Amino acid sequence: MKKYLLYLIVLSAPCSLRAQFDKLKDSVVQFYGVVMTADSLQGIPSVSIVVKGQHRGTLSNEQGVFSIVVMKGDEIEFSSIGYKPKLVQVPKNLEGNQWSIIQLLVTNPEFLPATIIRPRPTREQFERDFVNTKVPDDEIEIARQNNDAVKRRVLARGLPSDAREAANQFLKQSATKYYYQGQNPPQNIFNPLAWADFIQAWKRGDFKNNN
Repeated sequence: MKKYLLYLIVLSAPCSLRAQFDKLKDSVVQFYGVVMTADSLQGIPSVSIVVKGQHRGTLSNEQGVFSIVVMKGDEIEFSSIGYKPKLVQVPKNLEGNQWSIIQLLVTNPEFLPATIIRPRPTREQFERDFVNTKVPDDEIEIARQNNDAVKRRVLARGLPSDAREAANQFLKQSATKYYYQGQNPPQNIFNPLAWADFIQAWKRGDFKNNN
């Protein structure tokens, strides 16, 4: 008798597993759709679609379209910053394994940006603020300032020389060295033209510390 019961259990086990598998397969639903604003019917991107009570979910794309696998009877929560959350339940008696919806979300006024209302300025306040407003330089003005003689000298001291400038400087120093070979080179301290150039450079502010 025991062997007969064991034989019946072994034979009925595959049928029981198959029935459970068919039941589970019938409960799985492909849930998809689009999330849109309730006022303008525009797709909402990056909406969080989460199965409530589970650590499963997805996000809507740039057009608000989403797709996720759920079970019949699951509760799906739609949430996004600036909108009121919405809870939707998959029908338990749904026929088939697909369900699509168009979910509308309402704007949440608690997340609207703050509006600061200020009194209209008087004519005197407007003139004062208009005169004291610093207008940033445009590209033409910046280029004009960079072409100034003083600015060019400052930039020349700070920028490294390229290969052509370095070669010209080396050749110039070599020519001066060979020109005064065997004699003492002149000292610019006794050169009146050098003193004139020094005084002009001093007046222009070439020796000021820009730091």
